[in-house]
Amino acid sequence: MLDLIILSLHFFICFLISIAIWYGPKDVDSHSSSTGGAEMESNGLIFIGKEEDIKKSQRITAKIDGREIVVFYHEGKFHALDSRCYRKIFACVISDIDGQACIVCPWHKFKITLETGEGLYEGINPQEPSPTPKWQSKGVKQRIHKVTIDNGNVYVSPPDMSVSFDSDYFAEKFKQGGELAMGK
Repeated sequence: MLDLIILSLHFFICFLISIAIWYGPKDVDSHSSSTGGAEMESNGLIFIGKEEDIKKSQRITAKIDGREIVVFYHEGKFHALDSRCYRKIFACVISDIDGQACIVCPWHKFKITLETGEGLYEGINPQEPSPTPKWQSKGVKQRIHKVTIDNGNVYVSPPDMSVSFDSDYFAEKFKQGGELAMGK
C-alpha cells in the first residue's frame, strides 16, 4: 500500500513539473540565417523580442550565431548573458546576494551577477580575530551582452569575441553538440 502511495505521489509531482515547463517562459527562435536564430538589424543590433512579452515572461532565450543567450527582466531592468554558466547550464533562479541580482547554478551553486557577469563566493579572512564570511568576487566569469530597448523592441549587441570569458567554453561546447555534449 505504501508503494502505491509513493508511486502516485511520484506521478503527481511529475505531472506538476510538466505543467510548469509547459506554461513556463518560452524560447525565441526567430528566422535568420545570419545570426543562427535571431534577426540582425541594419544597425548591427540583434532583435530578441518585444519588450512587453519579455516583461510578462521575465526571461527569454535566443540563439545568436548558434550561441544561446538569455535575456532577463528583473526589478525594472533587462539583463542578457550566456545561457550556460561557466561550468554547465543555468536554471532561471534569480537571488539577491549582497544587494546584487544573481543567477544561481542549480548543480554547482555558483553565483553570477546579472549586471557584470562576476562570480561571487563567500569567504573569510582567517587573520581577522573573529572571521566572518563576506561576499567576494572571483572576477568576471560570464559573458554579458548589452541590451538596447527601442520602440518596444529588445535588442542585444553581438558579443565582442576579442575578450574571453570562462562561459565561452561551455557556450561553444553547446554550440557544437547541444545538450548531449553538455553532460551534467
